[in-house]
Amino acid sequence: MKNSPIPRLDRHPELRQHLLKYCRLQPGEIWRDPSGKHRVGCLDAANPSHIHKLMAEERATLAIHDPPYNLVAFDERELFEYIAWCKQWVENTDAVLTENGSLYIWLGADQTAGFQPLPDFMIMMRGTPFRPRSFITMRNQRGYGTQKNWMAVRQELLYYIKGEPNFNIEAEYTDIPKILRGYYKAVNGKVTENFERSKSQNIRAGNVWVDIQQVFYRMEENVNGCYTQKPLKSIERLIRASSQKGDLVLDFFCHAGTTLLAAEILGRRCYTIDLDPIYCEIAIRRLEHFRATGKTGWQNGNPFEEEISGDGELQSMLHQQQEMKTDERQQMEIF
Repeated sequence: MKNSPIPRLDRHPELRQHLLKYCRLQPGEIWRDPSGKHRVGCLDAANPSHIHKLMAEERATLAIHDPPYNLVAFDERELFEYIAWCKQWVENTDAVLTENGSLYIWLGADQTAGFQPLPDFMIMMRGTPFRPRSFITMRNQRGYGTQKNWMAVRQELLYYIKGEPNFNIEAEYTDIPKILRGYYKAVNGKVTENFERSKSQNIRAGNVWVDIQQVFYRMEENVNGCYTQKPLKSIERLIRASSQKGDLVLDFFCHAGTTLLAAEILGRRCYTIDLDPIYCEIAIRRLEHFRATGKTGWQNGNPFEEEISGDGELQSMLHQQQEMKTDERQQMEIF
């Protein structure tokens, strides 16, 4: 297996600056898919004029947003500033969703900081046209914690609606076989358990997801350099449940381009943006890479492999970073 990863871009500003010259979009610009299906914009989610430019009078049926958890363009903000910023992009989302639309928001709950920003965000949402529909928890295989606290292995996903959007219950069935027993009930004098009474051979998805693999470097869909990549399967589940083929799906924080790729696979259109030209470029390249190879990511590679191979300065920078990582691991083993 090849080994050509790049580190988290949010932690390496020098690398980010070096990669900018390989990005096709500048702030304010929009890439339009040659097939006419998708758009990727280097735009600001909190700027109404930017969203108007992206949409061009079109409206989306579904929005899936994964905002930075109190990190905006790598700068931490006070909580009230973060919530005010969130309110802006929520209002912009409302303005471009159909009357019967669905909104999903991935949001953190830091157990070391009063579970913020989740509670204040939820309070803020009470003043919007959106109605809460569900609170989904996705389980990670790895987490963080100490010997004095429960291991944190969840990611929170809020589900809001406006109007009366369609919900495709058939799309909600997982590939988990019915191996867990359910409650028992007498039907026509015969005692049966709930899974036996269901027609499906699989478990229907609830609001606790344990069947989705967390993305890591050995998976084909992995996109090195991205630090909050959501599993493709999780986004596909949302798209199947809350949209129809041909519908327009919106994503204000494209990051690794997962919503864009899921929309491509499932026959939807996607308009997505990011404030950072690098993540816009990664999203476009991921779509192009999938169309050319059928692969959903770069596994233990990265989206800029061709440029890095011909850039001595960039190769030297990455080599130094890998040596530093090796030294850090050795020091940890010593102590």
